[in-house]
Amino acid sequence: MNKRIVLVTGGLSGIGRATAMAFAQEGASIVVSGRRDDAGAQLVRDLRAVGAEAAFFRADVRHEDEVQDLVERTVERFGGLDIAVNSAGTEGVPGPVTEQTSETYAAVFDTNVLGTLLSMKHELRVMRSRGSGCIVNVSSSMGHKAAPGMPIYTASKHAVEGLTKSAALEAAAYGVRVNAVAPGPIETEMLKRLTPTPEKVAAMAAGVPLKRAGQADEVARAVAFLASDAAAFITGHILWVDGGKSAG
Repeated sequence: MNKRIVLVTGGLSGIGRATAMAFAQEGASIVVSGRRDDAGAQLVRDLRAVGAEAAFFRADVRHEDEVQDLVERTVERFGGLDIAVNSAGTEGVPGPVTEQTSETYAAVFDTNVLGTLLSMKHELRVMRSRGSGCIVNVSSSMGHKAAPGMPIYTASKHAVEGLTKSAALEAAAYGVRVNAVAPGPIETEMLKRLTPTPEKVAAMAAGVPLKRAGQADEVARAVAFLASDAAAFITGHILWVDGGKSAG
């Protein structure tokens, strides 16, 4: 992994942040993006503290001009792009289908689906010209299962998995692999928002065969595996990292 160039969108917290740290510890050069300058600056300091070359570029994945600029600045700064991890995402406003609106739909799909599409579009253009590279998208156990009260988030992650598989089939022709990880409940700020009481935390854990939430660094290690040479013959795959939740 020495000096591979890694771009992590949505890299300022949770799974994205843990993933950036995991690659930094393996010697990669890291670019992280997000919408909070102060958090970006702090993460760069943390990445450099473990010996990584690192940069933060502000970008909102809902806007194509910002995504294109992010990828171009990554290439300009470090000379290429070997690995891209698309982890920017939002859960939106939970609630039944009957309470959703076009606004709640757009708020989720613009980030989770359009953001993933635009990110892959510009990442793949760089990787295609180099004839190599790897993309790992962040889906969810709700990308292949469903949950009441989360219809738009569920639909968005189903779309992410479809985009991942389609892109994998296209990118294979020029030597680029595209996969996704599908985490179950992971101890992040998002999970805290969805399970704000001890009772909801207990109910969540009861639905996981391993009887606990996962850690962000456990997902990060799965991402690193998919991006490694050990996974050189894996593409178009959705790797469940959910404590067995998807098995039942």
